[in-house]
Amino acid sequence: MKASEIRELSAEELTAKLGDLKKDLFNLRLQHATNQLDNTNKIVEVKHDIARVNTVLREKQLADKA
Repeated sequence: MKASEIRELSAEELTAKLGDLKKDLFNLRLQHATNQLDNTNKIVEVKHDIARVNTVLREKQLADKA
């Protein structure tokens, strides 16, 4: 998911997206531990998406305070 797409979402949508991404990461780690995951790069991609969402959430919090 691109940062420009993430910035278009509202804070509530970002929070929901963050929850979904964390669930995805948990499932990917579980699949990796049981040797069922074919594409291990997917874990890295989801981690980056979580970081992007957290960054945009923080930007929006700081913009609200200013």
